[in-house]
Amino acid sequence: MRRVCALLLCLAACPAWAEIVVPARTIRAREIIAPDDLVMKSAEVPGALTDPARLVGQEARVALYAGRPIRPGDVVPPAVVDRNQPVTLVFDHGALIISTEGRALGRGAVGEVIRVMNLSSRTTVSGRVRSDGAIEVQ
Repeated sequence: MRRVCALLLCLAACPAWAEIVVPARTIRAREIIAPDDLVMKSAEVPGALTDPARLVGQEARVALYAGRPIRPGDVVPPAVVDRNQPVTLVFDHGALIISTEGRALGRGAVGEVIRVMNLSSRTTVSGRVRSDGAIEVQ
């Protein structure tokens, strides 16, 4: 009985190996991840991502090196607005819609809040990035 308990205790203490997702090549920061960029690897890495579908189409926030694990903070949704890009500022309140030209002061993905300069008044405002690349201000 003691041998069985000792064997079970030894097996329970062994690390659990799992399939994790790693880059097949070095992926630079701000590069969009494609399915061919990823491979599966058997390793014990707490916090590493295990689902390649969660990574495809995302943007690398930092450089991802071939064979190294990818953690959730290493990827972000892809930016649709880049810094210094001309954008349309939109104020939409019921039947009142006002739009003007602006310049993005930062990068942003859909739904993120970024700062934008209104080119006609030279004031800086914050707004939420829309899927069409316009910035909705309130």
